[in-house]
Amino acid sequence: MSHKVAVLVSGSGTNLQALLDAQQAGHLPVSFSVVLSNKADAYALERARAAGIPTLVVEHKEFPSREAFDQAMIDALAPYAIDTLVLAGFMRILTPVFVRQFEGRLLNVHPSLLPLYRGLNTHQRALDNKDKFHGCSIHFVSDELDGGPLIAQAQVPVLATDSADSLAQRVHQSEHLLYPKVLLWRAKEQLTLTDKGVTLDGKLLPNQGCQFSLMEDTNRLELISATAS
Repeated sequence: MSHKVAVLVSGSGTNLQALLDAQQAGHLPVSFSVVLSNKADAYALERARAAGIPTLVVEHKEFPSREAFDQAMIDALAPYAIDTLVLAGFMRILTPVFVRQFEGRLLNVHPSLLPLYRGLNTHQRALDNKDKFHGCSIHFVSDELDGGPLIAQAQVPVLATDSADSLAQRVHQSEHLLYPKVLLWRAKEQLTLTDKGVTLDGKLLPNQGCQFSLMEDTNRLELISATAS
């Protein structure tokens, strides 16, 4: 039985497209059951429709509270019996109601090397602090904003010539490589969240997860560290 995936989106959906491309290339053995957005005009929905994937819109503005909105999403997703739920540019803070429903199955990508720079404007904040490295993180979602146990991170170098936009482009490149890799681990049942932490192939990962570096010349990720703790 194919691993069933749902994706939550709010914007253009470049990470969704990276996942779809990996699947269509035969590198990601999953079934995209549905793509749900809180915005009817999100371009990510067009990407989903072009790939023949069912779409849902649940407008957050139509609900009196975050909890009511989250329960509506739970109800909308229930018929799909999802194995993994992927957040791909979903710009809403999820409540414990939602997180508990999908605990251990809910993934998010964030454009920084967490725990650095939770929230917005991560690229400019990395430049302002004169960081040598920036990047992205993929983690299981918890009640905490951009919190939850880390699965993997991909580093990119911060160049002296970088602007926030140029740095963002390389971070996006790393996201588009890392997210399909992590979802593949889920599809192969290699990646789980346990009471002790994140395990990969039955081995407990360190707090920072698997560490990769973006090799821009070959558009691939190089593993730096995945030592079990």
